[in-house]
Amino acid sequence: MNDEPARRAGRGGRERVVTAAISLFAARGITATTMEDIAAHAPVSKRTLYAHFPTKEDLVLAQLDHLLRSGYSLLETLRRDDLPPRDRLLAMFAVQPWPDGTVRGCPFIHAAVEHPDPADRVHAFAREQKLLVLALVTGLLDELGIDEPEPLAEQLVTLSDGAASRAMVLNDPDYGRHARKAVETLLDHAPRRPGK
Repeated sequence: MNDEPARRAGRGGRERVVTAAISLFAARGITATTMEDIAAHAPVSKRTLYAHFPTKEDLVLAQLDHLLRSGYSLLETLRRDDLPPRDRLLAMFAVQPWPDGTVRGCPFIHAAVEHPDPADRVHAFAREQKLLVLALVTGLLDELGIDEPEPLAEQLVTLSDGAASRAMVLNDPDYGRHARKAVETLLDHAPRRPGK
């Protein structure tokens, strides 16, 4: 259960807690993982754990934020300036298994599912990331000269989330190839603005 995103979290007390949360939430789920499990896995005392994270919700948010900052999300793929816009869009469908070989799917979808109340802080954070992905995809489609990029962006992010979910359920890191083919067709046939 030594996952790369977890290893990137570092070794201080707070960092060990985040590391443990990343590993355990990915492997067991958020609800099934207790704060005691995390303290034991870190290892830190419960006092240290609660000093850094007074609630489990605080810890869930911290580990999601760490995953974002460590580059383990679609946001980094979409922001790469070394790839042309079309390649960045197609790269959304390259599912990355964790170092143990297991396909985990999207941590933001998992967090929203386990915190289903739209007003919940974790759910709101996950929604914010999904809306940011949509904005980046819309911008890339605009760069490609797509006429009315917003509807196509919604289609692409829906395909991306669906491909990630199916890849996780089937534990198939290559599953994104199916959605990628559909996206290539959508991009090839999307109406362009004059001159594009």
